[in-house]
Amino acid sequence: MGLSAGRGPLRARAAGAVEEMDLPGCDPARLDRTYAQFALVNRAVSGWRGIYRALIRPALSPGSPTSLLDIGCGGGDVPVRLARWAARDGLRLEITAIDPDPRAIRFARERNGAAGVTFRQAPASVLVDENRSYDIVMSNHVLHHLETDGLPAFLADSAALCRGLVLHNDLRRSAAAYALFYAGSWVLRGSYIRQDGLTSIRRSYTARELQSVAPPGWTAARRSPFRNLLILDKRADKRADKRSGGRGDNSAAGG
Repeated sequence: MGLSAGRGPLRARAAGAVEEMDLPGCDPARLDRTYAQFALVNRAVSGWRGIYRALIRPALSPGSPTSLLDIGCGGGDVPVRLARWAARDGLRLEITAIDPDPRAIRFARERNGAAGVTFRQAPASVLVDENRSYDIVMSNHVLHHLETDGLPAFLADSAALCRGLVLHNDLRRSAAAYALFYAGSWVLRGSYIRQDGLTSIRRSYTARELQSVAPPGWTAARRSPFRNLLILDKRADKRADKRSGGRGDNSAAGG
């Protein structure tokens, strides 16, 4: 039976599949090992080093600080690595990382308490209600977790919270991604990563699917290996408005 995204069991998103780590009654010890192993998986395949170099670092300055919000930070390894890269480059980056799950925030604070990242238990909607605003808003491996009817609200919240660049990095569903993860993830024992990782790939979007469900102004870009990067550049709207002498339409969410 084929496994391609165009035929067989990966032909359509498995939107109803459930990841065990998302269940409130999952084993806490296995969940902590999952958060710990995410650091290894993200370092290997998430592609944040390239995203940092191409899109985040050019927006940073050694003088004035740039604010960044990570939505759905999980165990906190990605924002911590971004903070370290910026510090090594002599650039000022102030990071707030949020997650609605108290288990994730507890782990992130205990493991990364001295990393210079502010961890907070909250959904993005709470920060919207507080009228927060950040230069960069991002997420890692969040989009495929969302219910289909929850994606528009998530994107609207992230746009409302951002005055610059929004970057949502996620898996891209494909037969190769599924097969390679199946073959290589057997070493990640004692956690939920193997079974939930395969479920995540089945729940994830192709680039075309993601573009089709994203609101106008968002761009779904394919990245290697097996990634989608959903981008909203609100700076482009500001540049266009300046060129038009301030007569542009600034009615987009969060503008």
